Amino acid sequence: MKKSFTLLFLFFLQINLLSQTKYLIYFIDKGSDAIRLNKSSRIYQDAEKLLTQESIERRKQVMGDNYITFEDLPVNESYVNSIESLGVHVIHKLKWFNAVSCYLSNDQLGQIKSLPFVKNIEQVRSFTKREPIEEFAKPHQQLQKTNYLLDYGASFTQNNLSDIPVVHDLGINGEGVIVGLLDSGFRWKTNPSLQNRQVLGERDFIQGDNNTANEGDDASNQDSHGTNVFSIIAGYSPGFLIGPAFGAKYLLAKTEDIRTEKNIEEDNYAAALEWMESQGVHITSSSLGYSTFDAGQVSYTFQQMDGKSTIVARAANLAFERGVTTLSSAGNEGTSYWGPGVSGIQSPADAPNMIAVGAVTNLNVVSSFSSRGPTSDGRIKPDIVAQGSSVVYGGVSGTYSSGNGTSYSAPIAAGIAAILKSAFPHLTNQQIRQIMLESGDNVSSPNNERGYGLISAKRAVTYPNFSFINGQPVINKAFILNGGINESTLRIFIRESNQNFVESPLQKRNSYSYTYNVPSAFADKNIEFYFTYQGNDGVTYREQSINNFRFKYGSWAIDNILTDEKQSEKIPETFSLSQNYPNPFNPSTNISYSVPRASFVTLKIYDLLGREVATLVNEFKQPGIHNSQFNINNSPSASGIYIYTLNAGNFVQSKKMVLLK
Repeated sequence: MKKSFTLLFLFFLQINLLSQTKYLIYFIDKGSDAIRLNKSSRIYQDAEKLLTQESIERRKQVMGDNYITFEDLPVNESYVNSIESLGVHVIHKLKWFNAVSCYLSNDQLGQIKSLPFVKNIEQVRSFTKREPIEEFAKPHQQLQKTNYLLDYGASFTQNNLSDIPVVHDLGINGEGVIVGLLDSGFRWKTNPSLQNRQVLGERDFIQGDNNTANEGDDASNQDSHGTNVFSIIAGYSPGFLIGPAFGAKYLLAKTEDIRTEKNIEEDNYAAALEWMESQGVHITSSSLGYSTFDAGQVSYTFQQMDGKSTIVARAANLAFERGVTTLSSAGNEGTSYWGPGVSGIQSPADAPNMIAVGAVTNLNVVSSFSSRGPTSDGRIKPDIVAQGSSVVYGGVSGTYSSGNGTSYSAPIAAGIAAILKSAFPHLTNQQIRQIMLESGDNVSSPNNERGYGLISAKRAVTYPNFSFINGQPVINKAFILNGGINESTLRIFIRESNQNFVESPLQKRNSYSYTYNVPSAFADKNIEFYFTYQGNDGVTYREQSINNFRFKYGSWAIDNILTDEKQSEKIPETFSLSQNYPNPFNPSTNISYSVPRASFVTLKIYDLLGREVATLVNEFKQPGIHNSQFNINNSPSASGIYIYTLNAGNFVQSKKMVLLK
């Protein structure tokens, strides 16, 4: 009887929700306790308790000791209680956005709009999704016997195209890395290729429980797509399917509801990213893309594919700021989704630090359906490509098939990111992103067809990277050579630009990598280096020169040599706010500020009574020196003294400026 009553209640609840509209309610603040971000405050400690130790350690890699920001503080429970007292059921509490999502009737909407702590209300947007193009495959076919240690079956082609088997042979398979997948659902416990994978946690953000496989209210194929994706990255069924990161640990989020045309809602995605980040995830991958909404709802425009307008892109930006490496499929919209020859990129692939993955065939030709860039603000997308045509996966029925779509190229690339992090655990997400792009086969001429090119696990693992031990920079280098290397011949040749090379031996780190401690003589100088060695066959090899690095003792090396997005410019070491110029001014003045790490930034103008005059910046900013202009023609003001305030992460600074008319 009790079970029948529960089902009846859920039925009427669902009918009621269908007659309502879903909204995001944004609050003006997080309560009086959050005015000052103090480590000894209760609200700060509550925020810290929401993070696992793995999350804290990952954050410290990129944020230092200031790893809790205003965005991490929980939403004010008194505000939530006030909304719930109106008979509203809160679905998700989104601390990063200081908002909650819920279904509202028109009467409830009017009541909540009048509440003094409500900043604004936005309708949650629902999206169409990109469908993979399925095809039947014959994975049982006999393949030519390889010399690799693992039997990949029909999945050998997609793995070999990205040089994964040779890295697997070194014993690198994602072990020690936490990967998060956001998709439609996962029937993994009974899947032959997945049932023995290490799943740390799973959450259903649609039904609100911890089961990501099909449930009573789900469509029959709800968990099909996510299961396919999970098997591509993590499957382990020798002779049939092996994924690149079968040794990793996984967090699974069911975010995409396929029962109606409303395939997914923004708040599900944002809530899932918040959860994964708090659980210590290192890599996230989503084979989802959103832009066009259902009839009667407001759609995004191409101009909003700028990496900062959609909630899903903003959530990805905040995750990256906290040290998470984020990947997403680029889309299956080709070149003309936003108009003839314009672009096919959707969100969250448009996010600045999101590694957007396009698709190629097994011959490394860009697939016709693979979305091309650029973003609306002109950035190159996709970032890299992997095989997305005829990709073998393990389906929910336990059999093996293949399909097409960037949905299937993204998990291959995410698996390689996990392999890289597994090989070198010290790598930050900034370093992983840079190395992934540098490891493409089109790095010398990136474009909007294939970005930096086909990703290679071998090139990624063997690309030089940097760590610091007791403040001293260390170069780490892996070597992979058929037949093996004569270790006694390994040498690094290093020099300050335009000086003579200095030859030095390398120290063994483990079975496949070596290290070199950079002498203090090279501190804060532009450095160039290359490596030489002999194979066991007696042949001498020289790897190409790596240049434009600058080491600074006690902080991370500026090891970014990409030309795209001005990434080679020097990164400031601290947050700072400069004095405006000219000062006094009329009618305009410039304000410069420095951001040492990716952060959400606000720059506002106030009068002496504390009233807000103008908001110049209210968005996620990449590391660098930024400039904004304040013009009184855009904000009529009287002569006098004004205050401008910069908020970036935990940094807050204000300065005075004078307007003379």
